[in-house]
Amino acid sequence: MCNSFNGGGCCPPAQMFQESICSNFNNATGTATTTVWTAPAGAYFSGTFEIFNSASSPDAVTATINPLSPLGTLDADPGNSNTASVNQPTAFAITIPAGASGKYCINLYKRVLA
Repeated sequence: MCNSFNGGGCCPPAQMFQESICSNFNNATGTATTTVWTAPAGAYFSGTFEIFNSASSPDAVTATINPLSPLGTLDADPGNSNTASVNQPTAFAITIPAGASGKYCINLYKRVLA
């Protein structure tokens, strides 16, 4: 075990990593909810989640982050986007109405001890 006092001893400092995931979504048939990302509890200390709903979509797209962001769910009307950040994220799901399309992006932050 490393010596945590005396200037850090033999332990190197923790490294911070950012992971980015972006993809498109579309739904030609009835409203569907799709979980697009999951992780075990404690795997990431923070995450930023964004949905963009195409202007050609007939209705709003809704996303749910676990744990819920302080804003609750993310709603994006056609032609708009919405973003939220949460601590200790574990899941991200999107509810897509029929005929809707758009894009989602997830930025995750992890602390790794070397």
